[in-house]
Amino acid sequence: MNRQKPRAPRNRTLTLSDNEKLSLKRTLKVLTAPVSASEIEDSVICQDVLAAAAKMPSGFVDLLFLDPPYNLTKNFGGAKFKAMGNREYIEYMDSWMGALVRLLKPDASVYICGDWKCTSAIQTVAEKYFNVRNRITWEREKGRGAKSNWKNCSEDIWFCTVGDDYYFDADAVRLKRKVIAPYKENGKPKDWVEDGGGNFRFTSPSNLWTDLTVPFWSMAENTDHPTQKPEKLVAKILLASTMPGAVVLDPFMGSGTTPVVAKKLGRKFIGIDLCEEYCCLAAKRLGIAESDKAIQGYVNGVFWERNSLSMQTAGRISEGV
Repeated sequence: MNRQKPRAPRNRTLTLSDNEKLSLKRTLKVLTAPVSASEIEDSVICQDVLAAAAKMPSGFVDLLFLDPPYNLTKNFGGAKFKAMGNREYIEYMDSWMGALVRLLKPDASVYICGDWKCTSAIQTVAEKYFNVRNRITWEREKGRGAKSNWKNCSEDIWFCTVGDDYYFDADAVRLKRKVIAPYKENGKPKDWVEDGGGNFRFTSPSNLWTDLTVPFWSMAENTDHPTQKPEKLVAKILLASTMPGAVVLDPFMGSGTTPVVAKKLGRKFIGIDLCEEYCCLAAKRLGIAESDKAIQGYVNGVFWERNSLSMQTAGRISEGV
């Protein structure tokens, strides 16, 4: 019997009925024999990452998005991950990273998520297999206060590439910011534009992201997954580091944010997770993405600042853009 806590009337968190689970389970894949790339494109695979990777072909992935369990004690749909020492965590990451490298194209990009506790482990393992290009820090905007420490409200994403030849499109991920002090030269705006919603400047993407909102109850993308990433975050990565039609692999996909964003942006995807509940949630979200291509905070090819009221002019005003 599927029992859910009563939710507020405006709560938009995606859940699964018992009938939906039965139906969506049939769409999930388990790899029992070697497969070609075409056989697993646009698939949700419910399986251990090492078992699934062993059946996949070499050199077919354009972008690898890694959001593994951080070095924290956490419960993921019944699968418990226990915090360990830094050396043990390095060994844990290394145990599956080597298996995934084989799947990547020579010009592939890799993004690895983590927090401050596991950042040294990520760098150690990433430098073993890839060229480390940058470390992005993004503001989570959430986090519990602490009386004897700094509030923890940021996470990291390590940007790596397999080789020196790789794809990156900075223009695709420009941020539209409101100009507080609109300076003019000879009576004309300097490096900013005027429109009906105010004065704005397009800025180049940096490695500090402060425009993201962690999914919460009033957002249509929200699920009960404990560490769900925003669709807007994944959209930045996919637009910057892949072209339409590229193959995106997420071997720790959780409730399916990476496959969903890939589908919305015209990329091919393979999502893997061991938890059947999360895989079914991903399948449900992919079904919704068939007709709803919206990504909150990304409108008409532009990323907006968080909580931008001027998104009304684009017809997409909502809480926490």
